[in-house]
Amino acid sequence: MKKQQSGFTLVEVAIVMVIIGLLLGGVLKGQEVITNARIKNVNNDFSGISAAIYSYQDRYSALPGDDIAADAHVNGGIISTSAVGTRGDGIIDGDYDAAGTAPAAAANEESALVWQHLRAGGLISGIATSSIAPNHAFGTAIGVQTGDNATDNGINGFNGLFIAFRAVPGDMAAILDSQNDDNDPDTGSVRNSAALANYVLDNTPYDILFEL
Repeated sequence: MKKQQSGFTLVEVAIVMVIIGLLLGGVLKGQEVITNARIKNVNNDFSGISAAIYSYQDRYSALPGDDIAADAHVNGGIISTSAVGTRGDGIIDGDYDAAGTAPAAAANEESALVWQHLRAGGLISGIATSSIAPNHAFGTAIGVQTGDNATDNGINGFNGLFIAFRAVPGDMAAILDSQNDDNDPDTGSVRNSAALANYVLDNTPYDILFEL
């Protein structure tokens, strides 16, 4: 007697394919939601930190990190001397990419003291005596520095204050630049630290710099 072969019917295969499509669509949609949330958080961080810096400047007539009288202006425990730069000259000296993350000397740079002064002044959250840079939504540090109009040290041509978001994936960096500027990483008010003509749209990390 001939045995009848069993298998899936076309209807069953179609149902399985529909289910797989729905699952993949859900995963991709979830990833899109997460990505959009991270980009929104970076934009919010830029707005919030900008507002905090300007509020400090309005309140004390000095920039956080560069404030020569910070220990008198805000709560106790403030570092009153800087290892790098001239306090009180209206410039936030030091390297944004070393702010509070390297050994003790880096914690005394003005670019690191920015965070301590803002926290001690109650303008951002965190321990008042800490000069450790906060992290952004993509998991790496935020930095603040005054540029010197040079394409070195990650400054990329800015001649004033900027906020840097370190190691943002290239595709996300391109979206941030497009939303806030001209989508050119080498011009405008949003740039990257590599001085490239175009973003590489993959996981290549860039430091994204927002001019204040």
